[in-house]
Amino acid sequence: MQNKSIEVGRYLVSPMTKPHVDGGFAASVSIRSGRGMSSIDRVWRFVPTFPSQQAALRYATAEGTAWARKSLATLLPA
Repeated sequence: MQNKSIEVGRYLVSPMTKPHVDGGFAASVSIRSGRGMSSIDRVWRFVPTFPSQQAALRYATAEGTAWARKSLATLLPA
């Protein structure tokens, strides 16, 4: 399952979940920037298994938005 994407500055954060055969859920997040031939898409798959789809989605959202905010902060002049 994919949640709605979230814009964080120049990044588009797309959290996703996938059911495991054991009944838990996996979390992943796509972070996209740029357009067309100049676009970059990073995808992270997280190791923990979550007891619910909502928990996995919250984790992926939090990790993705935190990464994007931190990345934007390093681009801004002090």
